[in-house]
Amino acid sequence: MAKVDRLETLVMRELSEIIRTEVKDDLGFITITGVRVTNELSYMYAYYTVYGKPEEKKRVADALERANGYIKNQIALRVQMRKVPELIFKYDDTYEKGMKIDSIIRTIK
Repeated sequence: MAKVDRLETLVMRELSEIIRTEVKDDLGFITITGVRVTNELSYMYAYYTVYGKPEEKKRVADALERANGYIKNQIALRVQMRKVPELIFKYDDTYEKGMKIDSIIRTIK
């Protein structure tokens, strides 16, 4: 399990760098919030959040899908793995849920 955790941390670091410096599409204020790799190394889930309106979130999701193959190839070059898992981007709405809960708590006080 420790090897998978190290791999996730390394992939997250490299993924952030690739998106920041090499992806041609303007992704705005995107943050990679986490990476989860399945134990059998079949799938690699990259969780991200974007600051902006729903249209901005949709635009970023489309741009990430277009760049998916390039990003996966760059991760393969930078991270030593026998098999590069399928890369899947997922929007992380944890912050929005937290803000909603926070506003509900404030109205109760």
